[in-house]
Amino acid sequence: MASPITPAIPSTASAHPTAKTVLLSIRNVAKTFGRNVVLRNVSLEIAEGEFLTILGESGSGKTTLLRVIAGFETATSGELWMGAERLDHQPPYRRRVNTVFQSYALFPHLTVEQNVAYGLRVAKRPASEITERVAEALDKVKMTAHAKAKPSKISGGQQQRVALARALINRPRLLLLDEPLSALDANLRRQMQVELKSLQREVGIAFVFVTHDQEEAMVMSDRIALLRSGELEQVAAPREIYSRPATAYAAQFIGHTNLLKGEVKDGVARCAMLAWPVSLPDGPALFSLRPEHVRLREDGANTESDHGATVHTQGRVLHRAFHGATELIRAECADGLVLVLRTASGGEGKNEFEIEFSPADAVPVRESAERN
Repeated sequence: MASPITPAIPSTASAHPTAKTVLLSIRNVAKTFGRNVVLRNVSLEIAEGEFLTILGESGSGKTTLLRVIAGFETATSGELWMGAERLDHQPPYRRRVNTVFQSYALFPHLTVEQNVAYGLRVAKRPASEITERVAEALDKVKMTAHAKAKPSKISGGQQQRVALARALINRPRLLLLDEPLSALDANLRRQMQVELKSLQREVGIAFVFVTHDQEEAMVMSDRIALLRSGELEQVAAPREIYSRPATAYAAQFIGHTNLLKGEVKDGVARCAMLAWPVSLPDGPALFSLRPEHVRLREDGANTESDHGATVHTQGRVLHRAFHGATELIRAECADGLVLVLRTASGGEGKNEFEIEFSPADAVPVRESAERN
């Protein structure tokens, strides 16, 4: 039986959108505050109509990058281009870019429709145009019935819709959203994720969404740009960044994983007492193995699968964490290696068992992203 071939280590995924017209080009943007380097030569392209999420932990530079795009911060170096137009030389009010902030920043003394109309009134648009565009914007976010209400009389989710309507009424080419769902409770947050994605598809403009929540990024995005200490770690579609993380950091930040450090020799990777065939050069290697790909081997099961030989070892339970329909089990293998596996919830189960996984599910990753 032919040995399964493990794919070569993925490169940091392209920061360029495919098959769509590029709307915004971020070219080697850096930002420092005194001696503190916040962004390090970030290059990224955003396509027309794309929902791109900038994901990262606190201090990674994601909000600073958003503010540079909006024009609220000036890049220390680098360029921003929207089509053939140099964007970073223009003040914020001249950019066809609008921002929805975490706080929503609604005027408490104005009604919903007055809040939405504010930008058009400042621009001194005709009254008839303002009335028509406000009605259209409120209808899009399903807030027509609350047009006469003050912000204090509507819910957090409704306030977020008003903030969106106020941003969209100016017909921007790009909408920036700085963690706009973080103030909502968990159930409303999940509901608004679906609604926000649906709204983005309806209006058809590009959204750049900032969050530290990897689950939120996975649910909503066409692509995810993962920032680490001011540098892009990986840019890829959610499914790709999860199933083929480029680095150990990406593998650990996006979901749970087992990082297996081993050595490759003559086409075989060895980690503790585990061994499996790979197509990698000889030398040290690092692999990401997702918990759902580690299985409990049923009693009497053949170690051969339809996809080739499995890797298997004995394990005993160290800890079980209940997650509703599934549970995460930390298991110590016979050689001291600890693996985390995800199984369907079904009572306590056995404390000792045989564990197996497919060699193809052990994805080679780099220790860190390649830096320019």
